[in-house]
Amino acid sequence: MKRIPSLLVLSVLAMASPSSAQQDFSAVQITMERVAPGVYMLQGSGGNIGVSVGADGVFLIDDQYAPLTDRILAAIAAITPERVRFVLNTHWHGDHTGGNENLGRTGAVIVAHDNVRERMGVEQVLERIGRPVSMTPASPAAALPVVTFTEDVTFHLNGDEIRAFHVENAHTDGDVIVHFRDADVVHMGDTFFRDRFPFIDTATGGSIDGVIAAAGAGIAIMGPTTRVIPGHGALSTRADLIAYRDALQAMRDEVESILAEGHPLEHLLDFRPARAYAEAWGQDRAAEDAFVETIYHALETR
Repeated sequence: MKRIPSLLVLSVLAMASPSSAQQDFSAVQITMERVAPGVYMLQGSGGNIGVSVGADGVFLIDDQYAPLTDRILAAIAAITPERVRFVLNTHWHGDHTGGNENLGRTGAVIVAHDNVRERMGVEQVLERIGRPVSMTPASPAAALPVVTFTEDVTFHLNGDEIRAFHVENAHTDGDVIVHFRDADVVHMGDTFFRDRFPFIDTATGGSIDGVIAAAGAGIAIMGPTTRVIPGHGALSTRADLIAYRDALQAMRDEVESILAEGHPLEHLLDFRPARAYAEAWGQDRAAEDAFVETIYHALETR
């Protein structure tokens, strides 16, 4: 197979790396967008944060990187005096869990799928397209989830029923989708990268088929007016998620078709089966080729 130069692979990884090492957060600003009554989306550096506020306190979905905790708390303080009671991690990556230790020390209860605690508790290898590229050290004990679950968990807070449920082997092996039933909001975590190729962590159980299935699971619980918080990218709709799911499925099927026709593996990238989406999403050739190789890696390991 034609190989992507290592520097290009690393540049793609920099956009989705779970580590905060050597990153400069000094210019990062936390922005807040109201999604529904009592529900907000925060953006800064890393995964999008979901926030529920009300008389029962603050419920947080993900917490980005540790150096941003004070800025995140300041943004929340601008809309409520209540403290953060719960932090729910959608998966183990550091751009979603990096603030765990800081928030845990304030008294927040950290909640996640069983596999998230397991992954965070030991050193992990970050892998792209079947090749290891970096190491993530084990998280300190204070950062680990103290409440874990296998299938789903429901919170009854701020006048809403907030259900988190596990989707298998999608972005990782510990992903959850979070549904605010009364507010009609769904946080997809990194099973949804809006208008860009997703990063699929094959080293910790991620797969293209699982990401497609996760999108389908999210779509199934949504109505036409549901607001969707992606793991990365702008606030979205059910129609946006459907378009994303269909794009992933089309690219996977095209790669599978090319291979089934007997074309040599080294020619796969020359066919550019993801070109239309790269152009539509404004993604460069390195990102396009890396995602095609991610699909191939998943197909060959089925």
